[in-house]
Amino acid sequence: MRAVGVHADVIVVVSRIYQTACTAIRAGEEAMVIDSPVLPDELEMLATVLEQARFPARGLLATHADWDHVLGPLAFPGLPLGMAETSAARLRAEPGDAQRRLRAFDEEHYVERSAPLSLGTVEALPVPGHLEIGDREVELHPADGHTEDGMAIWAPWAGVLVAGDYLSPVEIPMLSPGGSLSAYRATLRRLEPLVAAAETVIAGHGGPIDGTRAAAILREDLAYLDALEAQGADAPLPLARRSSEQRRIHAENVTRVG
Repeated sequence: MRAVGVHADVIVVVSRIYQTACTAIRAGEEAMVIDSPVLPDELEMLATVLEQARFPARGLLATHADWDHVLGPLAFPGLPLGMAETSAARLRAEPGDAQRRLRAFDEEHYVERSAPLSLGTVEALPVPGHLEIGDREVELHPADGHTEDGMAIWAPWAGVLVAGDYLSPVEIPMLSPGGSLSAYRATLRRLEPLVAAAETVIAGHGGPIDGTRAAAILREDLAYLDALEAQGADAPLPLARRSSEQRRIHAENVTRVG
């Protein structure tokens, strides 16, 4: 796990697995923890890292309901978990799915945890909307397409956009079950002005990147989605994201678009 300060009020922790990013945003005497690292020791260290940095966690947020983004309650039991209304509805429609997927991951990778995942109190947030953190407000923007649910979080005073599973420097656009090519494309267009204004963009996988690089990735991702729609399996992948794993994701995208 690595921790990076990208602003006086923003710390990003990147997991050793999947490069999953967890972001803490502070305003005044409060901090919100967005998404989560994955491995048990990372979750155990998270509270200590934030406490030492004087980021007093008062609540948790998840950009979407995928299992690897909702593990915050393992680090901060008792704190409420906020997510978009679409994500809360997905959890209700898929009871126990996050827990089952976490158990499957742990069994595959021989991971032991001291406690099972309990999501505790889930708060459904209206999106688009605003959320107070201390004496500031963050903006909540719809971000579906990767999945059927989700939100991106914009902290204007810090120039930081937490993008969820979009704009990744390590992963091509992934159309998960329930995702949609047209919705994914619409989310990228929706995020475009925020990326243009951002100093830092935090991708759900790959961690923080500067706004200029994020804008380039956005253009690459739009071009990939256009090619996926027009050419299917023959669509070229973004140049820096052509590993065997990204080709596997591309093959699944082709199946879902088809």
